[in-house]
Amino acid sequence: MEKLLLLFCNWSTLGVCAALKLPQISAVLAARSARGISLPSLLLELAGFLVFLRYQCYYEYPLLTYLEYPILIAQDVLLLLCAFHFNGNVKGAAPYMAVCVASWFVLPLQKWIIDLAMQE
Repeated sequence: MEKLLLLFCNWSTLGVCAALKLPQISAVLAARSARGISLPSLLLELAGFLVFLRYQCYYEYPLLTYLEYPILIAQDVLLLLCAFHFNGNVKGAAPYMAVCVASWFVLPLQKWIIDLAMQE
């Protein structure tokens, strides 16, 4: 019974995370406007998700403990691209995407870098 409950909790968490940003994304697409989206807060959230995901991967935690983060990152990236698209500056997203991709590879170069990134 406990295993079944844990399995239900894991999959329900993934389901909720998969739908978390969908209303915001659909509202942006329907309005064809990124008005009301805060770029700094979106970037901060994306950076936090990336650091946490990389930390979990680096220390080889079980996949189900962090599987929702790739889903959230994908939704944040989509929202970021929508924001740049509807502001008429799609090319402006390139530096942010480059930093996100580079950080994925830079964070685990040395153990102290990833540990420093997770400090409070």
